[in-house]
Amino acid sequence: MKVLGISGSPKSGGNTENMIEEALKIAQERGFETDHVYISENNIKPCTACGRCYDNDECSIKDDMTDVYDKLVEANAIIVASPVYFGSPTAQLKALLDRSVLHRRHNFRLANKIGAAMAVGGSRNGGQEKTIQVIHDWMHIHGMIVVGDGGHFGGITRKPSADDNEGMKTVIDTANKVCDVLDLMKK
Repeated sequence: MKVLGISGSPKSGGNTENMIEEALKIAQERGFETDHVYISENNIKPCTACGRCYDNDECSIKDDMTDVYDKLVEANAIIVASPVYFGSPTAQLKALLDRSVLHRRHNFRLANKIGAAMAVGGSRNGGQEKTIQVIHDWMHIHGMIVVGDGGHFGGITRKPSADDNEGMKTVIDTANKVCDVLDLMKK
């Protein structure tokens, strides 16, 4: 089974990628295959609502999203993380989420996959829960099975995330919850 980690930060090597790397390390240690999509390494343009994906199984925009479509389908679980930008996920991540509508319009391809969300903000209450809510809404619209960290909404850190022991515990707990549910699905 495969866990896909998506970092919605346009900054390479930062807090959000750090959280995804930690989550994927846990998944690997628990025997799962992993893959990642880092917005910092991709150029994904926003959806133009052209409607082409209603009748065609492809998007009219040709960019790095083409590879992301396959990664989303191949994954059994998807962990999405974003920094908080003005109380919500980054515009770059939102472009990826919006463009995934192609999978919804063609047999709900992401349905029944495990989904989890994480966010990093400038302070303990810096908009992380609202950011996670947007990501959870995306997962629910696709029919995914959404999990948190076992007691709350998911991984919530303040920057710098690597120094936030309390927050990184929620990242670890979220990754373990994703793996727990994947283990249940194997039975």
